[in-house]
Amino acid sequence: MEHPYLFFVKLFELIGLGHFAHAYPHVIYSWVVMALLIVLGVIATRGIAMIPTKAQNIFEMVISGIEDFMVDITGEEGRWLLPIVATIFIYIFACNLIDLVPGFFPPTASLNTTLSCALTVVIFTHIIGIKYHGAKYIKHFFGPVWWMIPIIFPIEVIGHVARILSLSFRLFGNMMGHELVLGILFALAGLFFAPLPIMALGIFVALVQAFVFFLLSIMYFTGAMEHAH
Repeated sequence: MEHPYLFFVKLFELIGLGHFAHAYPHVIYSWVVMALLIVLGVIATRGIAMIPTKAQNIFEMVISGIEDFMVDITGEEGRWLLPIVATIFIYIFACNLIDLVPGFFPPTASLNTTLSCALTVVIFTHIIGIKYHGAKYIKHFFGPVWWMIPIIFPIEVIGHVARILSLSFRLFGNMMGHELVLGILFALAGLFFAPLPIMALGIFVALVQAFVFFLLSIMYFTGAMEHAH
């Protein structure tokens, strides 16, 4: 179902890039989200002081909350993972949340976006495993004894592919479903009369889906650090 009106797609049409914008709206709005987050980050950190401003307070509360939650799961050893873990949560939450702004398209309603995020998480999981265990990390794909390789290796491969599918399709399905519901309501009730309960539910869905992706990412990273078999 095509979104009734996409502001930045129309903007790209004016500069002669309409075909690209219509084919890849998730890319356009991913750029928009990244630009917004960069601007907000600059604003929050421009005047860091001992007596923080409101913007600094909000950012510190969000980042410290993410860090404390992550350390509770990974332990102190996982504190270095904060940049990627916080980026995953904030980026996905922002991508989900712009669905509520008329004329904006949530990048996470495209499988391309969710799949790229899932691939990043799963690939980084293996990088962590190699970082902590070296070449021995590869052995857990083969099982404890050589004659179990034909059984264990396919199971491990399927399990890791399932992680990619689980992360990408769960987020994509929920956000696309919500996008379709909003599109139908906007068409029936008008741009300014869409039911507010649905909008409130959208905020909840955006937060929950970002948190689930964030939590599963932490669990995969922790598992890679702890692999001992």
